[in-house]
Amino acid sequence: MLDIRELQRNFSEVAERLLTRDANLHLAPLQALLEERKRLYIETDALAAQRNIFNEEMKALAKSPALLAPKREALRALSQELKSKEAELRALEEKLDAALLLLPNVPDASVPLGKDADDNVVLRVWGKAPVFSFKPRAHYELGEQLGLLDFERAAKVSGARFVFLRAGLAKLERALAAFMLSEHVKAGYEELSPPYLVNRQAMLGSGQLPKFEEDAFCAGKGGEYFLIPTSEVPLANFHQDEILEADRLPLRYTAFSPCFRAEAGSAGKDTRGLIRMHQFHKVELVQYATPEASMEALEEMTKQACLILEKLGLHHRVVLLCTGDMGFASAKTYDIEVWLPGQAAFREISSCSNCGDFQARRAKIRCRVAKGEKPILVHTLNGSALAVGRTLVAVMENFQREDGSIEIPVALVPFMDGQTEIR
Repeated sequence: MLDIRELQRNFSEVAERLLTRDANLHLAPLQALLEERKRLYIETDALAAQRNIFNEEMKALAKSPALLAPKREALRALSQELKSKEAELRALEEKLDAALLLLPNVPDASVPLGKDADDNVVLRVWGKAPVFSFKPRAHYELGEQLGLLDFERAAKVSGARFVFLRAGLAKLERALAAFMLSEHVKAGYEELSPPYLVNRQAMLGSGQLPKFEEDAFCAGKGGEYFLIPTSEVPLANFHQDEILEADRLPLRYTAFSPCFRAEAGSAGKDTRGLIRMHQFHKVELVQYATPEASMEALEEMTKQACLILEKLGLHHRVVLLCTGDMGFASAKTYDIEVWLPGQAAFREISSCSNCGDFQARRAKIRCRVAKGEKPILVHTLNGSALAVGRTLVAVMENFQREDGSIEIPVALVPFMDGQTEIR
């Protein structure tokens, strides 16, 4: 959620930056609410000051009953007017809060301006695309030929965009998750095993609600619980309603979890294979940092995600997203894209974002910089490190052999009980 005080002080500047994300944002109603809020505050403060004056005057007239009666009646009328104004102000602030919950985060000044993915900036590339002596197959062709990707039976059990992974591929997925977690723990991230069901407040705190409620899987009575779309949701709410000590920051957490998304991408896109699923697995990184250190934390987190791909020997690149292509809660985002030979294209495998104080304001997470000073909002960051299903796709396509077998990357062999190939 945006800072209402900053909006009140610098509406034109904030609005200009928001419009770089979406030129169709309609901000005039918000501005009208802010102006009305300012007017009501002035009127409420004036009435409260007048009431204080009346109270003092009544004290002075305590021994003059004839003069006290009309003053008491005037005070009663004034108090009633003040009560009415305060109720009006509360109702307006509820409208304002509802409007702010639908607004995206303000882009950082370092984010390039642009409308969509075509305006993103490639920052660096690691490795080279593998060269094959045969035409490389897509992962779903490999998996079906091996008999280890079963979409047909999954469709009978759950519907479209679900899959059974079998034998070697199921083991490979588990090995990838264990490898990623092992690397992150070695790098200083604390591993958490989070709940897979969260309440409405947690979804609100991370920025999933109210804007993306239609994309979520709702569970339980009354629509108060949701299957997590990513473990970012429980991790970003881990310190909800807490005041942290600044000298303990940054706090780094990692978690492996299933992710559930009712919206699985654009209609007709990636209808085959594992790229867009209603259920998939992911290893997540989340950090809590002080405002002055959060951009440095973003760089560290992105490097940590890239390290997984480097150790797997997977060709990839880092892309700085433009204003029009960033996620709702992000102030700055790096996408990591891995090379997929079966598609002859780079595809997103991780998104690392600095959300600034956007989530912390919703979840009420603050830090105390110095004793006696007022606590300030922390900055939260999150990143996929990595999307396990897409990493599985990348390993299958990049390490495929002409006979349809798949070589296991050296870094994963210990996590595969010494197994070096899948046939």
